[in-house]
Amino acid sequence: MIAVTGADTGYGKTVSAALARLGASVVLIGNNSETLSAQASALEHSGGHAIPIKADVSVPLDWLSAQTRILEIFGELHGIVHLADKRTHASFTLLSENEWMELFNSNVKSSVAIAQILGRRLPGTWLTIIGPHGDEPGLQAHPQRGAIRGLVEAAAREDLRLNMLLPSRASCGDEALDRPLADAVLALATPRLGHLRGNVMDVPLPPAPKVRLPEVTSVLNAL
Repeated sequence: MIAVTGADTGYGKTVSAALARLGASVVLIGNNSETLSAQASALEHSGGHAIPIKADVSVPLDWLSAQTRILEIFGELHGIVHLADKRTHASFTLLSENEWMELFNSNVKSSVAIAQILGRRLPGTWLTIIGPHGDEPGLQAHPQRGAIRGLVEAAAREDLRLNMLLPSRASCGDEALDRPLADAVLALATPRLGHLRGNVMDVPLPPAPKVRLPEVTSVLNAL
């Protein structure tokens, strides 16, 4: 039983699909009930086993409630993949206090809260955090990466199985191109790598395809 946060968008969809294909039961966690249900249905249709749970993981009580529900339904939770990769297109100098706090809560606060609750209640459960992407140009990404890195590295001293993956770019929505990140998550989830903790790893990905104008443009130019 593995929980994936942000499971209805971006890397969350790719990772949850990869886990389901390997036979894992996957709990899809996010803020949108409709998209979570659609993702769960797609995975079930493909032969996987998935259930959606709506929760805002930037609120510790929401995560605690979701974790409690998972244990009530399944009786166990082997691992968590947490997407701490919310980003903004605003430049660092124009970032408002509300925007900064939203980033901090979504990425840093949520990571700390999930790790703390695991340490209290499920110290044997592993946590893999997918951090802010390498192509995030704003200065705001650096203190977030640094804070999560510090959490992951120090958690090893508390005997918690935390690791962090840093993809080189944001998800492009193409499973084949995003697959190396899913492969890294799957590798860390295997029991034979259970001794790994406190690691922060860069995950290089192939370039995302460039967006092209519709072919109709060339047709109109030829008229």
